Amino acid sequence: MSISTDKKNRLRKRVKIFSAILKLALLLVILIGLPLYIYFFHHDLIQRFSSAENIEAFFNDYKAQSVFIYMGSQILQIVICIIPGQWLQFAAGYMYGFWLGYLYSLIGAFLGSVITYYVAKILGHDAMHLIFGEEKIKKMLVTLNSKKAVVLVFLIFLIPGVPKDLCNYVAGLSEMKLKPFLIVSLIGRSPGMMGSLLIGRQIHTGGYISAAIIAAVAVVLCILGVVFRKKLTVFLDKAYEKLMRI
Repeated sequence: MSISTDKKNRLRKRVKIFSAILKLALLLVILIGLPLYIYFFHHDLIQRFSSAENIEAFFNDYKAQSVFIYMGSQILQIVICIIPGQWLQFAAGYMYGFWLGYLYSLIGAFLGSVITYYVAKILGHDAMHLIFGEEKIKKMLVTLNSKKAVVLVFLIFLIPGVPKDLCNYVAGLSEMKLKPFLIVSLIGRSPGMMGSLLIGRQIHTGGYISAAIIAAVAVVLCILGVVFRKKLTVFLDKAYEKLMRI
């Protein structure tokens, strides 16, 4: 009886390891394989998104479907982290205007964040346990599930130039709830989105001075955020407590 139980336990362990390896392989395909495939075999796709002018020309070829292509590009940019998102938003600013561009950008960011969050949650846990061991993962989760983690997530999405989209995968590995993560990340993304959309709109209408002013204001706000980071942290801690009740 004990031998049979022992065999079953060994079999379960092997199945668990095999499942973890398979999930890890799928995660690596999404995170590394797809970007490498696009870079080496479809580099023209990256070129199409390398400037606002190229994006506008590409979207003009598919005017009827351009909104869906834009939102799909926004999703793809978040999921595989290879398409430059800044140019997308510049182009959206002068193609759709500020408010419609912001709406389409938010929808794309929302869907992309949900996809990456669940991809990591479904495929990531077993794979991470296999690589680092359950004890280390538990320690990591303590940090990721703390108030500071939410503040960190907000700042990552808020500060321009910081790689943001891998953060979606990290959040999926943690026990952070989806709703608070989406609220914090989308609010954090919004100033950068709005700035890019406004600059794109102003450049399209010839308002280069206005575009420069918007960029300068964004830099000043970023500096103020660093200077008053302690007060911002206190505010975010209170917001975190409310969000976790959602």
